[in-house]
Amino acid sequence: MEKTVNQKAWFLVLPVLLLVAFSAVIPLMTVVNYSVQDTFGNNQFFWAGLEWFEEMLDSERMWDALGRQLMFSAIILAIEVPLGVFVALNMPKSGFWASFCLVMMSLPLLIPWNVVGTIWQIFGRVDIGLLGYTLDALGINYNYTQDTLAAWITVVVMDVWHWTSLVALLAYAGLKSIPDAYYQAAKIDQASRWKVFRFIELPKITGVLMIAILLRFMDSFMIYTEPFVVTGGGPGNATTLLSIDLVKMALGQFDLGPAAAFSLMYFLVILLVSWVFYTVMTNLEKREG
Repeated sequence: MEKTVNQKAWFLVLPVLLLVAFSAVIPLMTVVNYSVQDTFGNNQFFWAGLEWFEEMLDSERMWDALGRQLMFSAIILAIEVPLGVFVALNMPKSGFWASFCLVMMSLPLLIPWNVVGTIWQIFGRVDIGLLGYTLDALGINYNYTQDTLAAWITVVVMDVWHWTSLVALLAYAGLKSIPDAYYQAAKIDQASRWKVFRFIELPKITGVLMIAILLRFMDSFMIYTEPFVVTGGGPGNATTLLSIDLVKMALGQFDLGPAAAFSLMYFLVILLVSWVFYTVMTNLEKREG
C-alpha cells in the first residue's frame, strides 16, 4: 500500500515557523547586518566587511572576558555536577520524604533570575545581610563590592544554590529508571557501595549527566542577570563576564558594529560546544545500544 502524503499538515507547523522566524531569525539577521556595516549616525550605514570581527579578535578586552567566562563555567560544572549526583544518591526513592525532597529541590528553580540576584545582593551585605553580618561578626573581611575573591565566591555560591537542583533532579530521574534487579544482583554478589555506583548507577545515568552538563554549560556561559544584579561586573572588571561585557559595549557605549560581531562569535562558541556535547551523547547512546 502506498502511503498518502498530506501536505496540509504543513499548515499546522506554519504558526510555529512564523513565531521562530519573528523571535529568532529576523533579530539574528539584524545582528549580522550590523556586524558588517559602520555608521556615522543619522541612520546612514556603509559597508565595513570583516573589520569588526578582526577588531574583536585582536581585542584584549574580549579575550579577558572570555577567560573569566570559561573559568566561571568550569568552576560551576566542577561543583554542581558532583554535588547534584551526591544529592540525588542520598534522596529517598519512595514515600512521603521522596515527594518532600523533590518539592524542596524544585523551589530554587522557580525563583526568577533577577530575584535570585537581589536576594544574594542583600544576603551578602555587611550592614543588613545575614551572611555579610555574620562573617563580619566572626572577624572575616567579606565585602563583595570591593574584594575580587569575595565577589567571585558570592557569584559562584549563588549559582550553585540556584542550579544544583537541576542536576540533582535529572540524576534522580536517571537513578529511578534503574531496575531493582540490578541492585538485587549486586547485593547477592556483596558488592560495595562504591562498586554499585561505579558499575551500575554511573553507567546508567551517563546520558542524563551529559544532558545536565550541556544545560548547565549553556546556562553558565550565557549568565547575565544574577552577577549583574549582585556585582554589576565589579569590583573593576573582576566579574565582567562575556554577557555583561557585551551589554556594556552595545547599550553602554552604543558600539553596534563591534557588539554585533562580538555577539555572533559568542553565539558560535555556544553552538560549537553544544554540537560537541550532542555528538558525544549520540555516540554514548549508540554504544549503549
